[in-house]
Amino acid sequence: MSWKTAYRSIYYRNAPEPDDLDLNIKETALLVIDIQNTYLERPDRETLSTVKKADYDAWTPFHERMHNVVIPGTTELLKLFRQNDIECLFARIACHTDDGRDRSLSQKLPGWNNLLLPKCEVPSQMVAKLAPVGDEIVVTKTTDSALTGTNLRLILHNLGIKNVICVGIFTDQCISSTVRSLADESFNVVIVDDCCAAGSDELHEKELEIMNMIYGHVMTKQELLNMMKLT
Repeated sequence: MSWKTAYRSIYYRNAPEPDDLDLNIKETALLVIDIQNTYLERPDRETLSTVKKADYDAWTPFHERMHNVVIPGTTELLKLFRQNDIECLFARIACHTDDGRDRSLSQKLPGWNNLLLPKCEVPSQMVAKLAPVGDEIVVTKTTDSALTGTNLRLILHNLGIKNVICVGIFTDQCISSTVRSLADESFNVVIVDDCCAAGSDELHEKELEIMNMIYGHVMTKQELLNMMKLT
């Protein structure tokens, strides 16, 4: 099964296969979303209570996917895009104030999404393997969408970008919000399946099905590279 037939929701089950995309390298950018230190940190399992050990184990597949699939795949994309002078941009969750008072409401509510990530501290930085280089642009967001509350739309417009390749975490949260915002702003969007992750494979795959063909096209890293002739 190829990207033209995969992740079909009920809305597009019988739709014709899409044409190959025209991803001109001068009009295309890679956007790496929220692959930050805070999401890859893990405590010593042996120091945890029984309840917290269960939570730890529930998150183990996510960490394995990140270290074995998403980070290596994104590293390869960055290398090839940089070699071909294709724009690479980054978005990260971080607040401008030490106490996080500038965060959006969704990031202040109690629960898992309530993270305090001051912009200059280590937890808010992109992981070392995916750190920006040179003058690559990083936008700091206090919202899920990388466009809402930042000047990313204007930046992409000024760069002459029409196509945005989205990778990162979490598929069902910041990836999804960003993809929808980009689509609403009339950018062509590609979501790279094996360079994204959610808290579970089930959430990841369902969100890809929801987004596919409505807000963008889902494909694998290799399918993208083949289409762009970067292999």
